[in-house]
Amino acid sequence: MEELSLKVKQKRGTRGVREVAAEIGISHMTLLRVEAGKQPDLKTFGLICKWLKLDPSAVLGLQKTKNSPQSLAMPQAHFRAEKTMSPATAQHLAELILAINRASEHV
Repeated sequence: MEELSLKVKQKRGTRGVREVAAEIGISHMTLLRVEAGKQPDLKTFGLICKWLKLDPSAVLGLQKTKNSPQSLAMPQAHFRAEKTMSPATAQHLAELILAINRASEHV
C-alpha cells in the first residue's frame, strides 16, 4: 500500500484533504489513513484506483501473460499485512477483487 499512498499524496499535492476526499467519495479521515500507508477496504481501494486512473490489478501486483489475460501473480502489496495467508488464499482473494472491479465498471 506504500505505492498507493505515494500516488495519492502526489496527485493530491497541495490541495486540501477534505476537498480531495470529497472528490474521491471517501471521508477525509480515510484519506489520511491511506496516505499514512494503511490498507483501505475494498470499496475505498476501488474508489481511489478510479480517482488515480490506475488498474487495481497493477496496484495488487498482478501481471498479465501471453497465455492468460488475467494471470495472477502473488498480490504482494495488498496482502502483505497478513503473514499467515497462503498463496492460494491470496490468489482467490485477488480473483474476487478483480471480479468485483469488473462488475463495478458496468454499474
